[in-house]
Parts: sequence; C-alpha cells; structure tokens
Amino acid sequence: MEKLTVLGTGYALATRCYNTCFTLSNDANMLLVDAGGGNGILRQMEDAGLSFADVHDFFISHAHPDHLNGAVWVFRKVMTQMLAEKYEGDLHVYCHRSIREGLMAICGLMLQKKQMALIGKRIFFHDIEHGTTARLAGYDVNFFDIHSTKILQFGFTLKLHNGQRLTFLGDEPYNPACHLAVEGSDWLLSEAFCLKEQAGDFKPYQKHHSTAADAANVAEELGAAHLVLWHTEDTQLDRRKELYTREARSCYTGDVYVPDDLDVIELK
Repeated sequence: MEKLTVLGTGYALATRCYNTCFTLSNDANMLLVDAGGGNGILRQMEDAGLSFADVHDFFISHAHPDHLNGAVWVFRKVMTQMLAEKYEGDLHVYCHRSIREGLMAICGLMLQKKQMALIGKRIFFHDIEHGTTARLAGYDVNFFDIHSTKILQFGFTLKLHNGQRLTFLGDEPYNPACHLAVEGSDWLLSEAFCLKEQAGDFKPYQKHHSTAADAANVAEELGAAHLVLWHTEDTQLDRRKELYTREARSCYTGDVYVPDDLDVIELK
C-alpha cells in the first residue's frame, strides 16, 4: 500500500501542531520529505509508528528553519543507530548544494566527530538542480525549481506504483512556470496558509502564501483528482479540517484532504 504519513501540518510559527513534513511509503521503501523545525521530528516519527532505521532517502526542499532544522536531529538519530549497529544500509540525502553546505557547517558545530565521520561513508549527499532526476524509495523522482520569490526551493513529481502522478509543490503557491513539471498530476500536495476570509488578518500574499481557495482553484485548473492542503495557520485546529475542506470544495470538484498531524492518507 502506498501512503502519506503526515508528520506535521503547520506553518513556520505554529505551536499547536508540528511544522509540515511527511513520509511517502510503499510496502518496501520510505521517503522522508523535510523534517520540521526541531527535535519534534523524533516524537512525530515515534507517534506515527515509524522507525528512522527504515528511512534511507531524505529530501530537503529548502533552507527555511521550519523545514531544515529538524534535519540535524534526523542525522543524529540515524548516526546513533548506525554506530549502535541498529541501522542497515546507508542514508541518501537529496537537496541543493547550498543546503548541503549549510547543514555540514551546522552539524560540524553540533554533532560528535565520530558521528560526522559517517558522512561520506554511510550518509551521502546528492546535490539537485532544476530537472534533476533520481531514484528514491523505489520511485523515479523529478525535482523542479518552484520559482520561489523568497529563497531557492524545490518540489518534485513522481509516478506512484499504481500509475498515478503525485506532485509536491513546496510551501509557496503554484507558479505557472512549473506547468511542464506538474501537468498531469493526480495528487497535488499544496500549502494553504489560511482561509480566504482570514486573508486580512494573516496576509498570506505578503508572505508569499495562498488561501485554501487559491490552492483549490489551481488544482481545478490543473485537473488534479486529489488535493492535500497543509502548511497552515494553527489558530483553529479543532475546525481546520471542516473549514478548509468546505472552502476548497466551493471551487474544486476533486477529493480534498486537510490532514491533522499523524494522519495517514492512502494513495489509491
């Protein structure tokens, strides 16, 4: 079974849920996408019933702290398992060169020498650019520059084992310059910073984000059958699923998913 395990759903300053990150898994492999903003990634993986020993492919989309900082804790956990002989195989990390260089500097300050010695021996970085293709977790993944207006950021698209195409748009609104990369997507994973009626309070456009309605309109235009909305504000978590789903369905005819942390979405 192919599935998304949603480790976090919040935006950068969320305190009532974890920052947006997730795993994509099938019966044989697991891909970790981003890691949130801290060691909360350890708790989220544990509560989701997932083991870092099963993570052998790790993608980091960009260098904002709510996506990058947790990577240090991923490395520490995996390195600890490797040194204790509780991790089989290697860890492959896919990101832009600038992220690799920054992570190496940060890890060099925070991790032990014996842990850092594993980089290049059992932990391998793979630099990506726009159009880079690679085999991750049993999928042929195509990375694309999302044309962020804030910081270099990458999304990806891949074909699931069931034949459907899944696209991760990153944490900014869809840019038409990415059309060739995302056209034909069946699953669209999109940020939705807030509801349309909240735009005056949260000012999503000034922060280079979108509303649930904006994301839904894009999904409708692209003809995607399934839309996942996350990377949201966290002021009304008890009603977020209801409210965001209602707004998205007002302008989108496909299936809408507004997950909470630790929800599992079956890709079928």
